[in-house]
Amino acid sequence: MPVSEPDHHRAAHREWLLERLAHYLGRPVEETVPLSEYGLDSVLALSLYGDIEAEFGPLVEPGDIWAHPTVRELAQYMASRDTRPGGGHRIRSVFVFTGQGCQHPGMTSGLYLNSTGYRHHLDAAAEALLPYTGLSVVDLILDKDPRIRLASCAQPALFAVEYALARTLQDAGVVPAAVLGHGIGEFAAATVAGAIGLADAAQLVALRGAFMQQLPPGGGMTAACITPYEAAELVAHEPRAGIGAMNAVKSTVLSGEIAALERIEARLASRGVRCRRLAVSHAFHSPLMEPMVAKFTAAARRLPGGIARLPFYSTVYGRMATEPLYAPYWAEQLTAPVRFADAARSMLAQQAPTHVVEIGPRVVLSPYLRRMGGPACIPVCQGPESDAVDLAGVISALDAGPLAAELAGA
Repeated sequence: MPVSEPDHHRAAHREWLLERLAHYLGRPVEETVPLSEYGLDSVLALSLYGDIEAEFGPLVEPGDIWAHPTVRELAQYMASRDTRPGGGHRIRSVFVFTGQGCQHPGMTSGLYLNSTGYRHHLDAAAEALLPYTGLSVVDLILDKDPRIRLASCAQPALFAVEYALARTLQDAGVVPAAVLGHGIGEFAAATVAGAIGLADAAQLVALRGAFMQQLPPGGGMTAACITPYEAAELVAHEPRAGIGAMNAVKSTVLSGEIAALERIEARLASRGVRCRRLAVSHAFHSPLMEPMVAKFTAAARRLPGGIARLPFYSTVYGRMATEPLYAPYWAEQLTAPVRFADAARSMLAQQAPTHVVEIGPRVVLSPYLRRMGGPACIPVCQGPESDAVDLAGVISALDAGPLAAELAGA
């Protein structure tokens, strides 16, 4: 016998409530037992109310949680007030911004030429960057300029592209529940989260890229199929090398002086461990960044910072950042390893998204995220050929935009 639509919605709300309450209370709850017996107090009740508001909209008032004391009763009440089509299946997305290395000549050109919304936002970012870059990142992209591989050009261009992609999704009604950025991607994430304005972020990104470009050559990065603990042992006696990024349980990037990396690679080869030298100009997130820290910090102190208005999962801390994102944070980010795996797992566990949207010009992080299990992963751009039609498909998959509205009414 098929399940009726009200029963289907009620079951969806019940399962959601059971998951959130288990998260807050630290143990499973029974749907027929009063929540007060599990120790639900006013603070946790208000937190649950905030989660319901963010997930489903204005279905309940704070007092309704006490008026419907069991999960079963509260779920029934929520379902009775949830009049949205498919109300038990609301999409909850988070944005993950890729880091340096995913940029390429001509990235998002198809989107720029065929999407008015994307073009508007990329032009705005390019205008904010122009006083510091001296060249338009739009021209850099459309001309397929090979300078896109230089840190001084790559970082501003990537920031502009990711900012524009995220704003285009938001215009279509895709509202992220949380954000996370890998390396340079943190600047776009912080801007979208409201911790820093576009103009200030543009100045920071341009200075960061220019200062890095001025550092002497001789640094590199190596990706290896090893754990962070194994990596720590390898760099313990290499003061000119360190851990650059921890992307997965056995996917770690080492960063530092070429000679030090060559010694490490030889040791890994003797153990039969696979490793790959990355195509980068400098040893990002390593001790070799130290010479630029002081002047970057001095410049960053002139700009305001703030606390993110959206949950911001820091790849410096490997957790949600509750601290303001101002000069000390961006300075620490220069040499600190990218703790992507820790931050991503924390975000998935705490935010319980249905979809992770990878924001960047090509797919980089989605394979790591898929291996963590749980939500669907949707890259905004599959690669160089992505265009406005592909973007419309992404927006539709996230139940947003006019195309999704048409499908819902079909």
